[in-house]
Amino acid sequence: MTNLTGKIAIVTGVSRDKGIGAAICRSLARAGADIFFTHLSSFDEMSGMGADQHFPHLLCEELLDTGVRSAHMELDLSDETAPSRLMDKVEEFLGTPSILVNNATYEAPANFRTLDKSILDKHYQVNNSGTILLTMEFARRYERAFPGYKQGRIINMVSKGPDPNNLAYIASKGMLIAITEPLSVGLAPVGITINSIDPGPTDSGWITDEIRNHLLPLFPSGRIGEPEDAARLIRFLASEDSGWITGQLIKSEGGFLGK
Repeated sequence: MTNLTGKIAIVTGVSRDKGIGAAICRSLARAGADIFFTHLSSFDEMSGMGADQHFPHLLCEELLDTGVRSAHMELDLSDETAPSRLMDKVEEFLGTPSILVNNATYEAPANFRTLDKSILDKHYQVNNSGTILLTMEFARRYERAFPGYKQGRIINMVSKGPDPNNLAYIASKGMLIAITEPLSVGLAPVGITINSIDPGPTDSGWITDEIRNHLLPLFPSGRIGEPEDAARLIRFLASEDSGWITGQLIKSEGGFLGK
């Protein structure tokens, strides 16, 4: 089993029990990593997913019960101070992290008739500006704290596809895909790998019966992706065994045919 004992991981965007973020936290904690996670209940309320104000505290207790350290904070990545505030809190409570999972995202439907500057800016502020600047802050602090150490890991959660009603979301995730390869070249001498994962459609609480009936025939394995599928891959990419993998877009979607 992957051993992450002694490592400190940040996971952003952990607001719901069935979400990918929660599965990532649990998976990394089972491997021994200390976990600092962020959440933003106002986005879940706005998106219609529902927000459980108690969930972050319950998840933190659950992680502590596994024997690792854990802490969390409410964080809006559209706030330009978010990256430095988050890193300060992680260092205060746990120490300097060596693993960053960029899971937080902003998503609102938009097609060519409805997409406007406001919608595009909201996606950019979280999915691009906030996420990329957090990545830079993480890398700079890692470089100072771990000179010569080769165990830094950054993992982006991304998306793609031909959905004409999700233009801003797919465009903003495309920027994260685009920056992964050149950033991997810059971070390699520092000892950090960076990869992006596209998990495909994942049953994290948004899939209705109608959507399920539409998607299921597009999965040749006979089932829709689960949050644990993404979490297992992230656990591997966070480990020492993945040290020769960097700059990659990894499609981990069970052979999904809906390209």
